Amino acid sequence: MRLSTVILPIHRWHEGGRERWQRAEELGFGTAYTYDHLSWRPPFRDGPWFGALPTLTAAATATTRMRLGTLVTSPNFRHPVTLAKELITLDDVSAGRVTLGIGAGGTGFDATALGQEPWSPRERADRLAEFVPLLDRLLSQEETSHGGTFYSAHEARNLPGCAQRPRLPFAVAATGPRGMRLAARYGQAWVTTGDPKVFEHGTPEQSRAAIAAQVERLGAACAEAGRDVAELDKVLLTSFTPDRPLESFDAFVDFAGRHAELGFTEIVVHWPIPGTRFAADEKVFGRIATEASAHLAV
Repeated sequence: MRLSTVILPIHRWHEGGRERWQRAEELGFGTAYTYDHLSWRPPFRDGPWFGALPTLTAAATATTRMRLGTLVTSPNFRHPVTLAKELITLDDVSAGRVTLGIGAGGTGFDATALGQEPWSPRERADRLAEFVPLLDRLLSQEETSHGGTFYSAHEARNLPGCAQRPRLPFAVAATGPRGMRLAARYGQAWVTTGDPKVFEHGTPEQSRAAIAAQVERLGAACAEAGRDVAELDKVLLTSFTPDRPLESFDAFVDFAGRHAELGFTEIVVHWPIPGTRFAADEKVFGRIATEASAHLAV
């Protein structure tokens, strides 16, 4: 099992931003992700929030080994043609260390920032179902034309392509059947945050049962696509289940071990932010980063 982190883009690069990404690499995290939003929920809504892809590009120049990625990019304010161009550039700058986390997005502030009405869950799913295959083509071939319901491309060129071949990996965030099918067909990884219905009032046991059911549905989607579910990494983004894995070192080892039994290959923890849901003891966080993998028989 790999251990990764999310560093929210809330710090000026020269006032602590660079140091966090470099420290993440020093601690041995497999991947450092950031959220791809224009702004996010309170208390971050009215504070500093920087762009994901420029931040990751800067992080690529400040690190050498650690993978980098988004958790997650969505169609809410992205277009596949322009996103593909930015991604091949980031993949080049990072020497092939980029993973694109991608999902349908939600009804938060990004959903209306461009002046549109929030899309319904069905339209978000419809858009993602067109977005992912088109982005796959844009990143995999030299020239792409497409005329779809939501997105168009006319002789869009992406030379020289990704540093990673045939393209950089997709980590598809999904819990519903359509998203699961996209993960099964196009994903190199699948991402979940657990079951939001269990988060507020459920127990850790109920959460694991709900996540196990998600893993089972992913397996069914892979079988339908003629693909072995073992080919996909399974990524759990923490802080959205009833568990408290960063409460102590032992709590994390127990949490990670129980989810490894469900088939997860990567656990993602948030870099501590005091006064928020992501608050954590930094000494405990550092010990988890440097020692937990040995306890999980990685």
